[in-house]
Amino acid sequence: MTSLTGRALRLTVYVGENDTWHHKPLYSEIVHRAHAAGLAGASVFRGIEGFGATSCVHTCRLLSLSEDLPAVVVAVDAEERIRAFLPLLDEVIGEALVTLENCEIVRYGGRTAGPDGTEPEGKKSL
Repeated sequence: MTSLTGRALRLTVYVGENDTWHHKPLYSEIVHRAHAAGLAGASVFRGIEGFGATSCVHTCRLLSLSEDLPAVVVAVDAEERIRAFLPLLDEVIGEALVTLENCEIVRYGGRTAGPDGTEPEGKKSL
């Protein structure tokens, strides 16, 4: 993986934790599509409380436990790579909020494989 610095675009996709695509969590499908598209990376963050277009508040508080908490998928990469990825999102997203924000990458460096092509010691991938 190469190092990235400079101007970039941050893609943020707001979905519900229970949203699915072909019986799999939607957030997982988005991450796997981002990986297959060669984006620099993607992360999923679980919210503890929120509401969206339905105005129904979902919360993890004990007295009003929700099984459909907010989930956010974030990916950052060069603008052209993020924009090329957007049509892949259109295939899977029904009800969701998708935002794009300009950002600056200060430091991003992936792990580099050793001379024999193996992962560095202590840094195992899935």
